[in-house]
Amino acid sequence: MTEKTIKPPPTTFIGKLKHLGPGFILSASIVGSGELIATTTLGAKAGFTAFWIIVISCLVKVAVQLEFGKHTITTGETAMQALGKLPGPRFGKGRWTVWMILLLIISKVIQLGGMIGSTAIVLNMLFGDVPVYVWVFIAALITSILIYKGYYAMVEKFSLFMTAMFTLLTVTAVFALRYTQFSFTFADVWHGQQFSLSGAIVGVAIGAFGITGVASDEILAYNYWCLEKGYAAYTGPRQNSEEWRSRARGWIKVMYLDAIMAMVIYTLVTAAFYLLGAAVLHSMGVVPEGNALIETVALIYTKSLGPGIRTVYLVGAFFVLYSSLFASLAAWTRMYSDIFGQLGWIDFFDLRQRSKVIAVLAWIFPLCWACIYLFIKLPVLMILSGGLVGSVLLFLIVFAALHFRYKRQQIARPGVLYDIALWISIISIFGVGVYGVVKIVG
Repeated sequence: MTEKTIKPPPTTFIGKLKHLGPGFILSASIVGSGELIATTTLGAKAGFTAFWIIVISCLVKVAVQLEFGKHTITTGETAMQALGKLPGPRFGKGRWTVWMILLLIISKVIQLGGMIGSTAIVLNMLFGDVPVYVWVFIAALITSILIYKGYYAMVEKFSLFMTAMFTLLTVTAVFALRYTQFSFTFADVWHGQQFSLSGAIVGVAIGAFGITGVASDEILAYNYWCLEKGYAAYTGPRQNSEEWRSRARGWIKVMYLDAIMAMVIYTLVTAAFYLLGAAVLHSMGVVPEGNALIETVALIYTKSLGPGIRTVYLVGAFFVLYSSLFASLAAWTRMYSDIFGQLGWIDFFDLRQRSKVIAVLAWIFPLCWACIYLFIKLPVLMILSGGLVGSVLLFLIVFAALHFRYKRQQIARPGVLYDIALWISIISIFGVGVYGVVKIVG
């Protein structure tokens, strides 16, 4: 953020569209393990009765994401810089919030292990001569190579391509159901909305809530993508002038459009995955489990589009799973290097040192994910465990959003509708979290 990086915000809708991008990376991360596996599994177990929690999950968390994005643009702070300024004790050089995120994100290595394992299972189904354990390490190697030298533009374009391919296939499958024995109507979906969950599926539902829509770690990741896209740099260093405030408001509007369009995309795809799972798998009485999960999920496509679509599904499944893997590694390398900087282990603002750490982590993380998968070999459970961890992390994210909104300096007082949306988001996150704890303990 210097005077040289300042750029006036676009004022037309088309001009704003040209500056979208961070949301596409987020969508690639979201439209993956959460949708293909967690959402479909919940639909298979619950039928249409839990559709409401999936819709709420996609819609309510975006307001918190917007608060993080707005804070990023007006301050230029990274996610860990911002969290490091929250009130509370320090342990060593790091604030309690940074240590908490480090511990929680580390536990999500199990989730990423499930994702890389699922990707390997798909590749094994496409190329059966190569065993799953070999594909696990091949997927890890390729991902490391791509992220090792993967700058923002490449990450954005690759993510957009992979998301678009599978979105088209999935939405087509939903419409095709009307011509099969698994056809359903809007009334079927509406009658299933009981706004209650049985104890048998509450764990899956809470895990799905934590992992579908924009999850806690993806809200943190959005901060880095907004910075790398240039929103904060274009706004420039903070100044007490109307010119700066006008520029900041302009780039915040671009970020709002980016986040909302991404929400529309992943809500549409998530709903499609759930309805396919509820209509097909629940009716058949089958649930995706173990290494057979990809074969089971294939039923939602072969039963809607015909058995000949199986290979197309597998190719699409690879794209959607790999997109999550790819986008997650891109975010993790940035997030962890930021954490290391906040804890005093590296100088995060030394470009050469930061780039070196990101490059090293790009090799370490996929190797760890591969080893974790080969040790556990339960991809559905592994992925849902990450959702439960994400649900806990959401409480910290909400605390940070409230601090940004009411304690950090604002460029202008937000409108009433914005505050209403933010509080609906916060109440929903706490409500689902508490509901889950009560159900699980009870």
